[in-house]
Amino acid sequence: MTQDRNFRLDRRELMTLLAGAAASGPAAAGGGATAAAVSAASGARKYKSMFPHDSFREWMDDIERRGLVMRQKRVDQDAYEMTAIAYRMMDCLGMYEAPAYLAEEVKIDGKWQKGPVIFNHMGHWDTEAIALGLEPVPNHGIETYRNVIQYILDLLEKNGGKLPQIPPVEVPRDKAPVKEQVYTGDDIDITQFPFITSNPGDSGRYVNTGSVFTEDVELGKNFGTYRCQIKGPRKIGVNPEPGQGAWKMFMAKKERGEKEAVVSIVLGQDPMIWTISGSAIAKSGKEDELALAGGLRGKPVEVVKSETNNMMIPANAEMVIEGIVPLDAPMEPEGPFGEMYGYLGLKKSENFFMNITAITCRKDPWILNQFTGVTRGFVTAPLEGVSLARLRKLAPQIVAFHSPVEATGLGFLSIKKTKPGQALSIGKRVARIVPITKVLVVVDAEDIDVYNRRQMMFAMGSRWQPFPATEIIESARGMPLDPSSPNRPMSSKIIIDATRQWPEEGGPEEYPALNRTLLEDLAPESFERVDAEWGDMLEDWLKLRRRRVRR
Repeated sequence: MTQDRNFRLDRRELMTLLAGAAASGPAAAGGGATAAAVSAASGARKYKSMFPHDSFREWMDDIERRGLVMRQKRVDQDAYEMTAIAYRMMDCLGMYEAPAYLAEEVKIDGKWQKGPVIFNHMGHWDTEAIALGLEPVPNHGIETYRNVIQYILDLLEKNGGKLPQIPPVEVPRDKAPVKEQVYTGDDIDITQFPFITSNPGDSGRYVNTGSVFTEDVELGKNFGTYRCQIKGPRKIGVNPEPGQGAWKMFMAKKERGEKEAVVSIVLGQDPMIWTISGSAIAKSGKEDELALAGGLRGKPVEVVKSETNNMMIPANAEMVIEGIVPLDAPMEPEGPFGEMYGYLGLKKSENFFMNITAITCRKDPWILNQFTGVTRGFVTAPLEGVSLARLRKLAPQIVAFHSPVEATGLGFLSIKKTKPGQALSIGKRVARIVPITKVLVVVDAEDIDVYNRRQMMFAMGSRWQPFPATEIIESARGMPLDPSSPNRPMSSKIIIDATRQWPEEGGPEEYPALNRTLLEDLAPESFERVDAEWGDMLEDWLKLRRRRVRR
């Protein structure tokens, strides 16, 4: 199949293509399998938001009513159909326009397992707003994203620079959906649930969307998202990277001579818990992350005690896997696993593992899978809003900061430059503070939008002189998963000053004006006339435009 990286498909056409492919593929073959049927909810224009979303299911209901869910009856993951669908969705619709995907049944290790299995539940631009109870700007993802960033900044300002917190409330276990089914002892079998092998190069099936709840007498409480390889019916790996919350707690316990750590892994979280779990919104390990989730929701998280330890976990989750991580036993090999950079991660010779002591879940729990490095993982505006507020304390000239999810390692920073050399000076400080930023591009805030990829490339092409407007940091803290780093987690970094270069910085004596700026300044009525007379024509053409994938 030939690929045109520039084509775009609307949701209706992609669904038609997938349905046709599924009907002619393995899912339509013998053995009682039925052809996959793809459908999506009609995108009703008027609806009442379901915010705050108390559960994963409420979230899925809300975005499905908005036309942001694609359903399929059956998908053969032994043939990696779901993985290929994830890539094809990104090819056709892009990382910020693709809907969530739900498969009702999945073939795993030769057996059809009842789902649903879901991915990309926070991929579309609109989910940034929906997760916080805001309405998206119709057909304008960048404006939606900008509005959510401003909402977070306003929230911080109203609360003295901190996010609001509402402590969780405990509910009786008979009121906790996650306790509908309880498995202990010989009844435990994690393999009976539809966790998949995401990539052909992976070492096996993974639980890769769990919030791993840990506690430590010195470090407090934490939950974070780490991949967990299924090693048997009652055994899984637990893979926090060095420096992450659970890793710090496990190592602190080992240093004190403790022999084990109790863990509860929560799956099928509500949107806010999921977002906090996968990000660094919490500033320190001492903050109550469940209270932060409550504050962002405007409603406390309901919690219930775990079955085999004292940890309080979200009562409305889909599943909780409880267990004990031995700290005095030899560690075990783990991986490889397809990671966030889009490359196969390293196989680890030593990794933590957990013996499962209980599984509690809803009846027929909904399983979320993350195709790491393929689709967006969670809404990022809350994290970027908090990060931006912190960076502005570092340098008040900073206007906006953005890390494109589709290009891990890039960072875009806009400033209001007030003196020569300022862009490189601020850029170096930011690059050292933000581990994930390996290539930092600094632009003028006056006329370049960090959320607009075209404008960022334009600034690099027309304003950047590699010499002298470049600085290289030979070694700084980077990401442990960066496949290009020979000395993980350390990395070299580059700062690109793509602001207009002043004469004192080696730039031209006079920088010419932008043609578009001249049009806006000298003929401002031109845009108004076009919008009034031909705006509908342009919008309708974009909606109707279809470019088919041809075999």
